Amino acid sequence: MPTVGPVSRLAPKPMRFVLNWGRRYSLWVFNFGLACCAIEFIATSMSRHDFIRFGVIPFANGPRQADLMIVSGTVTDKMAPAVKRLYEQMPDPKYVISFGACSNSGGPYWDSYCVTKGVDQIVPVDVYVPGCPPRPEALLHGIMKLQEKIAGERLADRYGAPGAEA
Repeated sequence: MPTVGPVSRLAPKPMRFVLNWGRRYSLWVFNFGLACCAIEFIATSMSRHDFIRFGVIPFANGPRQADLMIVSGTVTDKMAPAVKRLYEQMPDPKYVISFGACSNSGGPYWDSYCVTKGVDQIVPVDVYVPGCPPRPEALLHGIMKLQEKIAGERLADRYGAPGAEA
């Protein structure tokens, strides 16, 4: 890695750290609440748990203003195209948290003819939060795991630009 010369110890951290720090602590959430897990998501955004203190801003105006989609609840085959369409409308970089057993694997309805066997069959999922319904603390833990993932992320790995750093 090139240095700045004798004053390299005074140079700021690499630009990758700054970009990841900004993305890590300014996550705009697009909630895709489909069932009872959506109530737990709302509880996480209220004053007792308050995920705004982690840099997560709830209730983005729409998918074009969000960079984190939280899918909470049972995804049916009829709803799956809407989930995919809204995910595709989100700008890059975008992240997905699957919140609850129904979203993760179909939950107690996994054997139904109309239930998708997990939202990961439709969109790529970054963090899974288990439970039926999961507690607000579990969502906070999932958000912190996603922030750890963002902190160690390289843009070259995400976008496939060989040799690009930052």
